[in-house]
Amino acid sequence: MVTETKTGRTRWLRFGAVFGGTLVAAGVLLTGIAEGTLNASFAVSGTSFKASANEMRGYGYAQYGDIDKELGDKKAHPVAVNAIKRAELDNFCQSVVVPAPVIGDVTMRIEAPGTKGMKAENLLLNAESIKGNLSLKNAEIGRDASTLNKGAGKGQPGSFGLQADEVTVTSLRQTAWSTTASTLSFDGMSLGLTMGKNECF
Repeated sequence: MVTETKTGRTRWLRFGAVFGGTLVAAGVLLTGIAEGTLNASFAVSGTSFKASANEMRGYGYAQYGDIDKELGDKKAHPVAVNAIKRAELDNFCQSVVVPAPVIGDVTMRIEAPGTKGMKAENLLLNAESIKGNLSLKNAEIGRDASTLNKGAGKGQPGSFGLQADEVTVTSLRQTAWSTTASTLSFDGMSLGLTMGKNECF
């Protein structure tokens, strides 16, 4: 067994790996990917979103680099794809700030409180940055991304890959551009809109 722990903020371009996590797209847009084995193929909105959780547990985890593009390929965003077969999050929160004409910024915030408040299957999270306390079980770091077989996806030949049987992140704080999942569920979910910036963190 190999267990690695890391605390702090990481970025794909500086370290080559951003660890673990999950969240939902603005408006709870659910996009199913068959078996969760292919990365999402859609233009991102140009607005990143944030998510937090007291703890995230993932079973069957892989991670590799990719690029999210805005409509018309106007702008590219380097991301770390976190591909998780099954994920559970405690006290989940997701927020996105949308600039609105005349009235200014509006924050949409989704919350699912309690243990396992949010659950996902075959999840692909395209993260820009993540902060938290990480633990990996039976980790393989530096594996060719095209050969990853523990998680819900794999990357391009010759690129950096990471995988583990299990991943745990406590005090999760993350920013992402997109996510897909075959199944997302929220217990006791609430969605609210507020004026100004009222993000999860």
